[in-house]
Amino acid sequence: MIRLSSPPTAGGINIKSARELDAMRESGRLVKQLIQDVIAYVQPGLTAKEIDAYAGKRCKELDLKSGAYGYGGGRNPFPGYICVSINEVVVHGVPGPRRVEEGDIVSLDVAASHKNYFADTCITIPVGEISPEKQELLDVCRGALYAGIAQARPGNRLSDISHAIQEHAEAYEMNVVRAFVGHGIGRAMHEPPSVPHYGPPGKGPLLRAGMVICIEPQVVLGSPEVKFMPDGWTAVTVDGSLSAHFEHTVAITPEGPEILTE
Repeated sequence: MIRLSSPPTAGGINIKSARELDAMRESGRLVKQLIQDVIAYVQPGLTAKEIDAYAGKRCKELDLKSGAYGYGGGRNPFPGYICVSINEVVVHGVPGPRRVEEGDIVSLDVAASHKNYFADTCITIPVGEISPEKQELLDVCRGALYAGIAQARPGNRLSDISHAIQEHAEAYEMNVVRAFVGHGIGRAMHEPPSVPHYGPPGKGPLLRAGMVICIEPQVVLGSPEVKFMPDGWTAVTVDGSLSAHFEHTVAITPEGPEILTE
């Protein structure tokens, strides 16, 4: 038997073995449990920091290691276990004193590892009753994610995913944020390839069975441009318009996409 010193790759993209895929299924199952628990915990009046503290507690109980906590290192590591992004916050909301209120929409972005393999997922949830406009935004963003996932099959090109997402969002006269991308995942939280959520079809690497990627469109009602808050992490829409964010970890199999975090 030949022992490989590094994982097999296709164009620099790691191809997971059957054993690795099983390990990632288990990580995906636990991360799914974590986000379901956090969703159930969220209620009006809680601060983002309180939500994050609960997520950190559940990480320990589920034998998960947060991928967010301390991410970036240096002088400004991310200070939360998860990202809590409210209303106009697009991504990377630093958990702080802001309270979630009745009628808000809140994006919960959870990445964690179990036995050295990562899974990553995000959902935007309503807090109590929300307006029809907010509900449509959530529905469109979720639909854009699944339109992209449907293209994650062997023989397609990476940008087939990107194009399907953009096409779905723009059909409802909404915009896809272009400043952030999805990514490969495995033993590291972020691996090649980058997965844009816009662009023409038929471009980029050929998709192969054994690739595992995170698809995570952010869809907004207004301008797709973003700006960063003074904390250096929290990204908000430039015009204060609402933003939604949905993500799944997806394995590409011979039969098509397998969602590991659903």
